[in-house]
Amino acid sequence: SYAASRVLWLRCNPSYLFRARRMCKGATSTDSKLKSSFIKGEEDEVLIKGRWYKIGEFARKHPGGRILNFYRGKDGTQAYREFHQRSERADRWLKALKSRPAEKGDMVADNDKLVEDFVKLRKELEDEGFFDPNYFHVAFRFAEIVGMHLLGLYLLFQGWTLTGLIILGIVEGRCGWLMHEGGHLSLTGYIPLDHGLQILTYGLGCGMSAAWWRNQHNKHHAMPQKLEHDVDLNTLPLVLFNLDAAAHQKKAPKSKAWIRMQALLFPNLICALVAMFWQLYLHPRHAIRTKRFAELGCMAGRWAFIFGYMGSYFGFFNTLICALIANSIGATYIFCNFAVSHTHLPVVKSDDDVSWVVYAAQHTMNVDAGFGCWVDWWMSYLNYQIEHHLFPSMPQFRHPIVSKRVRKLFKKHGVPYLTMSYTDAMKVTFSNLDNVGHAFYG
Repeated sequence: SYAASRVLWLRCNPSYLFRARRMCKGATSTDSKLKSSFIKGEEDEVLIKGRWYKIGEFARKHPGGRILNFYRGKDGTQAYREFHQRSERADRWLKALKSRPAEKGDMVADNDKLVEDFVKLRKELEDEGFFDPNYFHVAFRFAEIVGMHLLGLYLLFQGWTLTGLIILGIVEGRCGWLMHEGGHLSLTGYIPLDHGLQILTYGLGCGMSAAWWRNQHNKHHAMPQKLEHDVDLNTLPLVLFNLDAAAHQKKAPKSKAWIRMQALLFPNLICALVAMFWQLYLHPRHAIRTKRFAELGCMAGRWAFIFGYMGSYFGFFNTLICALIANSIGATYIFCNFAVSHTHLPVVKSDDDVSWVVYAAQHTMNVDAGFGCWVDWWMSYLNYQIEHHLFPSMPQFRHPIVSKRVRKLFKKHGVPYLTMSYTDAMKVTFSNLDNVGHAFYG
């Protein structure tokens, strides 16, 4: 049972990684309940809501990129519903494609009781308004990041340099949390406005491209921890979370000595290098190539404020040092907190198929809310990764409520609900980095 495996996890000795994997093995042992029977259609078809659609030429011009190819010959119903729930344009394009009716038993929900009950739960939650936006919550979130920026700048100008930089670094990370909701359309529910808020928050707050993030992050949500599908596994040369992922990144340069030290280098150094690579090269290049002028304007505005306005007070060199420190704090804050949810969990082989529910159940995990629910604030409710992966378009502040019903669903089908304390989650994450580093070094 889950309760027994949880107690065992807490008491087992040598390493936190080993203990976390014991929990995951509990998920794998419920074989028939977790592995779905996928019906294979034609390679140029995708099954959505009871019909096989010919994707043909459309796959090349799909606005979401090659993610559509993940579902060739497979049931993409759950992914389509979660990614396009609020898009009337997607429904129009879908209807314009040639299609044929599916046969009984083609859909995953026809063959998998867990998925069937998940579909029912989702419909209940939708009918009860759990996917509806809450504008007061959105206003609070934006007021928070504005207030934190003003406080950090005020302390900086008053000579409280380190305190000001810590606050500015944390609020940079919180801009990342907030833009994440905009990218999932779970802020206002109005696509142009949510995308606009994401561009503003990510561009000014982090110096990064919202469109690039959406393209990459949706692939992660479609098939988390699946080799050659989840872009979050393609992390070399800076970091390696899973040994199997190294073999699928043959062209990436690899330094055994660097990876050996990654557990020590990940906070601050690796996180900062990733952020700077994104800010100074990858994201501006994507915005230029795709002609995202609003994104370029926001990114440019961020640097103009830092080195133009701030530089005029503190001088270029001092401003550069302060910017690097704040950027490192922000990158470490958000990347370390994201890492606890997936990186130490099992991967799915590139030719294996599991259901939408299994991806969330076995390849993500939750972090407990903690005393006074401080983790809920610290991670902006993304400590509920199971619920977030099941319902990515749901406003995240509702996940604590929904988690009780998800637990009940998993218990009914004998599926472990993976959760641990914030401290244990960090220990497992860094134990994994250390173990993978040792194994890769040989």
